[in-house]
Amino acid sequence: MAKNVQNKTETAHAAASALAIGAHPDDIEFVMAGTLILLKELGWDIHYMTIANGNCGTETEEPEQIIATRRQESIDACNLFGAHYHESITNDLEIFHTVEIVAKVTAVVRRVRPRILLLHSPADYMEDHMNACRIGVTAAFARGMRNARCDPPVPPISDDVTLYHCLPTGLKDPLRRRVRAGQYVDVTAVMKAKREMLACHRSQKEWLDASQGIDAYLDTMEALSREMGEMSGVFEYAEGWRRHNHLGFSAADQDPLSEALGDRCVIDQQYEGSLGTL
Repeated sequence: MAKNVQNKTETAHAAASALAIGAHPDDIEFVMAGTLILLKELGWDIHYMTIANGNCGTETEEPEQIIATRRQESIDACNLFGAHYHESITNDLEIFHTVEIVAKVTAVVRRVRPRILLLHSPADYMEDHMNACRIGVTAAFARGMRNARCDPPVPPISDDVTLYHCLPTGLKDPLRRRVRAGQYVDVTAVMKAKREMLACHRSQKEWLDASQGIDAYLDTMEALSREMGEMSGVFEYAEGWRRHNHLGFSAADQDPLSEALGDRCVIDQQYEGSLGTL
């Protein structure tokens, strides 16, 4: 069962932890859930947070109603694979890199002590995604700073954390340039579970069909995963990741995602070579 840990203050976990931070309910299911499921199967402690509550994701419901609906849909998705659910903290289109929001996310990072932090792409088609990414990066950077604001107060931690950014929606940046991943995770074996998680977001299928002309909500996610699989050159379905600069977070050579998943994670050598790291 999903566990709502927003008000808990535990700071230690027996298993290694992974935290996914998305902008809106259903973002994690679209581009991160397969990787989370694989880590969960390996015994990792999985945490799930969307910064915004999804209040704008409707054409028919009042804010209080759609917020409650989308919260329950997220909890239902977490229930499917036993993730810890963390409460949203602001409205859609109000995800800004403010001291107040960063402080709340910092508290989550310190409680969870993630070894792996999964985030949106730094460049994506909408500001909420990019701002959620920036907030997650700053919260992770502030995890060990005793004088950084943290709401509620949680003692600083010194643990290493490695940050990974998923590929942007549509696999292109805001200027329509194609984006490739630095590494690909094979999610072929868990596509059914990933699809079931996304199917929990019933309100979004209805809203996106109406507002953005997106037919076959579940098939769109599956097609995106298939396209990333083709990009990997190895897998049928994949999720793509780019590893964040290690400075301020961990040792330079740490890649716990590859370490944990083994041959289910492949490095794009061309991408790595373009960074001057080979």
